[in-house]
Amino acid sequence: MLKEIIIAIESYFKAHQFIRQHNLWKWIIIPGILYMILFMVGMYFFLSSSNSAVNYLSNLIGIDTWLQEQKNPFLNFLFVMGNIMVRLLLIFFYFSFFKFAFLIIGSPLFAYLSEKTESILEGRDFPFSLPQLMKDIIRGIRLALRNLLWQTVYTISILILSFIPVLGWVSPMLSLFTECYYYGFSMMDYSCERRKMSPQESVRFISDHKGLAIGNGLMFYLMHAVPILGWILAPTYAVVAATLSLRQLENK
Repeated sequence: MLKEIIIAIESYFKAHQFIRQHNLWKWIIIPGILYMILFMVGMYFFLSSSNSAVNYLSNLIGIDTWLQEQKNPFLNFLFVMGNIMVRLLLIFFYFSFFKFAFLIIGSPLFAYLSEKTESILEGRDFPFSLPQLMKDIIRGIRLALRNLLWQTVYTISILILSFIPVLGWVSPMLSLFTECYYYGFSMMDYSCERRKMSPQESVRFISDHKGLAIGNGLMFYLMHAVPILGWILAPTYAVVAATLSLRQLENK
């Protein structure tokens, strides 16, 4: 798995060179700007509402009053850490819904960009077919909804874990890797579909190569650490990188 994670990370740097070499910027910048705008608007509303949600939950449970009565510094420390963990998990939880919504909206573009990348690698054009494109879009939406369902189950389980003192401190890391896996999964499936894999075969194949999916999703999230530019480039770089990483895996 570690080798595959490294391959996925290296593929992002190769994706940058590939995009420059073949002048694919028009397929990168326009959807990237749309993603950036949606991301900024979504984060604004999330941050303004998440504080209210956490405060409401604290008041409902009565944890603040109980801590004041206990006057125990260690309990206060545990509560502060738990509060931080819950807020981080809420961010991941929000981001997962935002991510899948964008994957559904951008499915036609992502399918085309993945196909364009592979056509350049193989030196041949894939004939355009509207029925096939619609089939790819429907498949992408179905898998996105399937992944959303499973990720929600895992996220809720991790959220429950976060309320357990000390043990719950690992919950943001578990949530991050879950997020990375399911995002990378969606990026890899476009290539799996072109290899005539059924959705079930694609699920098994990507499950056998979790490192590629996790590495792809991890770089996608790390690019968000670079404001504006990283937000613009992250989603489409992930598509190209996933296509290149699968190609490299096949060559090996």
